[in-house]
Amino acid sequence: MDLAFLPHINAGLNTVAALLLLRGRALVRAGRIKAHRLTMLSAFGVSTVFLASYLAHKVSRNFENTTLNVEGLAKGVYLVVLFSHVVLAMTVPFLAIWLIRLGLRDDRAKHRRLARIAWPIWMYVSITGVGIYLALYRFNPPLGGSGAG
Repeated sequence: MDLAFLPHINAGLNTVAALLLLRGRALVRAGRIKAHRLTMLSAFGVSTVFLASYLAHKVSRNFENTTLNVEGLAKGVYLVVLFSHVVLAMTVPFLAIWLIRLGLRDDRAKHRRLARIAWPIWMYVSITGVGIYLALYRFNPPLGGSGAG
């Protein structure tokens, strides 16, 4: 089965997750805890669907990577962003589950302390995920002028 459409879906899922994270933060600051809880659980759900879709795409391509066909500073910046994205993305499921657990137990002090660390990481991963998609699938110059990478 050809799953070449999944990176486009995944970028949309990352965008929705980032928007939900922003909304969730605004809701908690406004004291709307129930709405915050629902919004953040939705962000977790969207991120979970993203992860399943991302893994399905990688498996369908035998874990082949898409290369960014640029050189110099642009390639260096891309690789730094990609590296930080991958490393931090590995922490998000654990941090999110921990946050959900604390939130559902109404352990607000611990939840708040962890959220100060986890929320920016989750947001960074969501935003850089979209940026990586754009670099690889929308702005990636053809390799040697003969085709896409």
